[in-house]
Amino acid sequence: MSRRGRPMTIGPPRPKGHFRDELRALGWLAPYLWPRDSRELRTRVVIAVLLLLTAKLLTIYVPILYKHAVDALSPVPGSGTKAVVAVPLALIVAYGFARVMSQGFNELRTAVFAKVSQRAVRRLALSTFRHLHALPLRFHLERRTGGLSRAIERGTSGIDFLLSFMLFNVVPTVFEMLVVCGILWRLYNWAFAAVIFVTIVAYITFTFSVTDWRVRVRREMNERNTEANSKAVDAMLNFETVKYFANEEYEARRYDASLRAYERAAVKSDTSLAALNLGQATIIATGLVTIMILAGQGVAAAKMTVGDFVLVNAYLVQLYTPLSFLGVVYRNIKQSLTDIEQMTALLAVKPEIQDRPAAPALVVGAGGIAFRRVGFHYDFRRVILSDVDFTVPPGATVAIVGPSGAGKSTIARLLFRFYDVDTGSIEIDGQDIRDVTQGSLRRAIGAVPQDTVLFNDTIYYNIAYGRPGATPAEIEQAARLARIDDFVRSLPEGYETIVGERGLKLSGGEKQRVAIARVILKAPSILIFDEATSALDTKTEREIQASLAEVSAGRTTLVIAHRLSTVVDADEILVLDTGRIVERGPHNQLLLRRGVYATMWARQQEAERREAALVAD
Repeated sequence: MSRRGRPMTIGPPRPKGHFRDELRALGWLAPYLWPRDSRELRTRVVIAVLLLLTAKLLTIYVPILYKHAVDALSPVPGSGTKAVVAVPLALIVAYGFARVMSQGFNELRTAVFAKVSQRAVRRLALSTFRHLHALPLRFHLERRTGGLSRAIERGTSGIDFLLSFMLFNVVPTVFEMLVVCGILWRLYNWAFAAVIFVTIVAYITFTFSVTDWRVRVRREMNERNTEANSKAVDAMLNFETVKYFANEEYEARRYDASLRAYERAAVKSDTSLAALNLGQATIIATGLVTIMILAGQGVAAAKMTVGDFVLVNAYLVQLYTPLSFLGVVYRNIKQSLTDIEQMTALLAVKPEIQDRPAAPALVVGAGGIAFRRVGFHYDFRRVILSDVDFTVPPGATVAIVGPSGAGKSTIARLLFRFYDVDTGSIEIDGQDIRDVTQGSLRRAIGAVPQDTVLFNDTIYYNIAYGRPGATPAEIEQAARLARIDDFVRSLPEGYETIVGERGLKLSGGEKQRVAIARVILKAPSILIFDEATSALDTKTEREIQASLAEVSAGRTTLVIAHRLSTVVDADEILVLDTGRIVERGPHNQLLLRRGVYATMWARQQEAERREAALVAD
């Protein structure tokens, strides 16, 4: 949703102004083609252009050498056989050398320009990656991870193609066509140039018009492909849930529905491609026959030599390759522009949370927290927090309890500044968190969430993530403090054990201990425990609670809990209900008031007694 509750959507551009969108996309790529911050890359671009120009001039001159060789083979009265043989040999060698050098300059140009194109792709991919991390949590909750990854993958591939082919294939091909038309007009007459020109224009017009229609088919293919990929990724990420409900066949049907839609679009794309190729071949064949008839008439009238006949034929045949390639390039350019539409749309999404200009870093002293009459809503139709006002003194532990949906976890998200408050303010050591940099704020806070998600890497990597660059000794010490070192060393591969996607190879308690070790290594001034033990069994919960107590000693701690038994030792307990603090105080005082907290406590104690009785039976 947007800041006022409107959905943030990313889709294909509106039809109106589509051509202008393509021009803007090309203009967006220009700085990466001519990077101002790198003299080396700019030099490579210049050298590549010079190599390309040399290759094209050689390509244009090759048919002229061929013509002279053919004419030299035609007997001339008064010439000896030896002379007739010697001259073509030299021309043939020159012809072969020119062809090899033309290809050689093209390949050298590719090698010189490779660093420019790959650096541009790298910078664009990195820029998109960083931008995605700068977008709000709201955005990522509404987007499918698989769809985002596919958009970036296709976008970077499209950018690579555009950077390489726009400069070194489209423009040079047009240049070659114009030069050939000029040569034929100069050597013969306007009719030859006109046939070449009309053939080229007809070919390009037909190709462009049909390709524009095919782009719409390609866009539909992309949408169906993204949809199928997203469903597959979603099903794999929820593998256990699928198994719990025996819904493998249901997920297969959902996936197949997307594949069927993709199949229909792909068939339409393939058949339209066949029609396009046939039309292109017909246009080229018509132009070739016409120019050969003109040349044949010239030879018959003794106005042209056999070499001239070969020359005009060779030029059109030679142009056929770049013409055919131009068609492919144009189609790929259109497809690439379609593919990068989502990527440019992603980059166009403005981060909801931004640092203010020249914002200073957070200066953490004692680590006191203050929520001052905070109000917040995700959607304007539903208030989440209203007039929430409390402080967490330095080194103290404050717990927030309440029913589901009361807004407890939202408080943690606001403290991390995943969202900005609508009213009021949040302060750390007297500094409004909106006035400091997000990086310094988040470095000062450590969190152990209810659902710990680990990277699909080693245990060592996941603990070290708390402070990249920490020494092995520091990482192992953090594991010991989190009481997981013995478990890790009992594994066959120890700290090099891969934890699996989202840490699925570890139990809930083991994942929580890794999360605790990660926070210990980070050594933050402020700690947040967001229902860190609510999903664990009683024994594991007690062990984790002991670890959390050790970690939080002497640190400002905010505990968000559902189980009241885990927060009885907190310095203050806040009872949140429908976004408001309805009670506050230490555990014993809240019980004496016999209010909301006392009712919740009695209900949970009764549930625990029933559970214990069932276990005893």
